Amino acid sequence: MSAKSCLVVDDSRVVRKVARRIVEDLQFSCVEAEDGQKAYEACTQSMPDAILLDWNMPVMSGIEFLEKLRQMANGQHPKVIFCTTENDMSHIQRAMQAGANEYIMKPFDSEIIQSKFTQIGLID
Repeated sequence: MSAKSCLVVDDSRVVRKVARRIVEDLQFSCVEAEDGQKAYEACTQSMPDAILLDWNMPVMSGIEFLEKLRQMANGQHPKVIFCTTENDMSHIQRAMQAGANEYIMKPFDSEIIQSKFTQIGLID
């Protein structure tokens, strides 16, 4: 069985590095994108199993990307986890309505990501 893949979408290189280390420790292959447009392009090449998604990014925001993703062929497949500093209810509701599977606050650590991945069935 091939490794599951995770797309890490964040405009911060530091956040992408941290997230990559965490998901690779969970035996996922990892691809990075620095904005929603790059993430969208990555998904047209190869649809990942999981997406860790930042909200506030240049070019295309996380929520815009998520709305576009869910309209793509096979765009329902990835489990999407928003990782953001936006913690008010309206943001969380909007993310869930757009098709997010989970929502975690920054800063996150490996424990949080592992527990969310387990909750939504990405890992046992």
